[in-house]
Amino acid sequence: MSAPRRLLLVNGPNLNLLGTRQPEIYGTATLADVERIAGEAAAETDFEVRTIQSNHEGVLIDAIHAARADCAGIVINPGGLTHTSVALRDALTGVSLPFAEIHISDVNAREEFRRFSYLHDVAAVRVIGEGVEGYRSAVRQLSALIA
Repeated sequence: MSAPRRLLLVNGPNLNLLGTRQPEIYGTATLADVERIAGEAAAETDFEVRTIQSNHEGVLIDAIHAARADCAGIVINPGGLTHTSVALRDALTGVSLPFAEIHISDVNAREEFRRFSYLHDVAAVRVIGEGVEGYRSAVRQLSALIA
């Protein structure tokens, strides 16, 4: 049986505010734009994307667990959970799916606390500071790794 040709796109807390939240940092693209960009990139390599955004850590963890059944990998922008959530890290490593960590802004050029990621050392792909186009890059890199 071949691996599923689906990626789970996970967007964490406050990413529902894209387009209006601090446009000087995150730009004016919306979450719908992000989902479209990721879907287009996935389609280039015959993948599809299932999306979830939540401001609730447990909802994201449940979606990651469910991905074991029908996804080949995960693209995740964990938002603020990047810097705080061991539980999110444990979920991602627990499902044994390769994942890409993405951040719209250059977190390494921002506040000191944003420079630490609980995911950085276990992510198969990291894309940081490329704006929403970084989602395209993350999907392409992860798709290539899976293929």
